Amino acid sequence: MKNTPKTVTLGLLQHACGTDPKANLAATLETARAAARNGAQIICTQELFATQYFCQSENHGNFGLAEPIPGPTTEAFQTLAREEKVVVIASLFEQRAPGIFHNTAAIIDADGALLGTYRKMHIPDDPLYYEKFYFTPGDACENGFHAWETAFGKIGVLICWDQWYPEAARLTALAGAEIILIPTAIGWHPAEKAAEGVAQHDAWQTIQRSHAIANGCFVAAVNRIGHEAPAGGTSEEGIEFWGQSFVAAPSGEVIAQAPADQPETLLVQANLAQVHEARTHWPFLRDRRIDAYGGITERFLD
Repeated sequence: MKNTPKTVTLGLLQHACGTDPKANLAATLETARAAARNGAQIICTQELFATQYFCQSENHGNFGLAEPIPGPTTEAFQTLAREEKVVVIASLFEQRAPGIFHNTAAIIDADGALLGTYRKMHIPDDPLYYEKFYFTPGDACENGFHAWETAFGKIGVLICWDQWYPEAARLTALAGAEIILIPTAIGWHPAEKAAEGVAQHDAWQTIQRSHAIANGCFVAAVNRIGHEAPAGGTSEEGIEFWGQSFVAAPSGEVIAQAPADQPETLLVQANLAQVHEARTHWPFLRDRRIDAYGGITERFLD
C-alpha cells in the first residue's frame, strides 16, 4: 500500500466545450497544468471534455470522434501527470474495437502510469441523451466497479448516469475507494427549466451526497457549463448544462461548489482521515446484511 498523505487536494475542471476537439484538448491540458501548479494532486475532467455533447442526436459521423486507449489523449495526459506529479482522471470516447465504443475514464497515476480504465456501466436513452446509440456498457467482470491505489489515495470512478445508482457507489466503496470521482454532462432542457429546474438539480446533488454518507467517502462530481444544441437548434432546444461541480464530504456536507454558468477549476482539500472516522462512527459497512441481499440481482421482485 502506498504511503499517501492524509489530506489531498482535488482539482475539478469545469468549463464549456467548443466544436474543435483539438482546441478542447489543448485548453483542458492547459487548465489541468495550471491546477497542478496551484496545488491540485488529483485532477478530474468533466465527461467527454474533448467534444460538445454529441449524444443529443444519433449521427454515425460522430463515431469518428472516438479514439483508442492508450492513444493520443491518454498519452498527453500521461506526460502531464508525470511532469506535474499529479493523478489524472480523463474522460474519453473510446473505440475499443470495430463497432464497440465506450464512454471511458482513464486513470493515470502521478508517475504517468496508466493504471486502468473505467467504462461507463449504466447507459441512458432519454430525450437528447441518446447514449445507447453510441456506447456499449462496461464489462462487469473486467472494467466494472473498481478502485485504484494512487499516489494520493485510493480512488474510484463513476460516469454521469452511474451516479444515480446506489449499487454503483456501494460496490466502488467496497472495492476500497476513499474518493469517488464522477465526470458528468448534465443539464436542463431550457423549456423545462422554470418549472422543473430546481427540483432536478436538487435531486442530482442529493443522490450523490447520499452516496457519500452511505459509504463514508468523498464524492466529487465534475460537470460542464454552457448551452449546446444539435445543429440548427434554437436557444429553447438542446441542453443548458448546469455546472455546479461539487465535492461532498463523508458526512454528506457539500464542502465546495462551482457556479452554474462560469468556468472554474475547483480546488478542494479532502482529509482522508474523515473516511476512517465516518466508517467507524456510522458503521454502515459493518452492519450490512450481506446474507439478505440476494434479491438485488433480480430485475424486480414480484
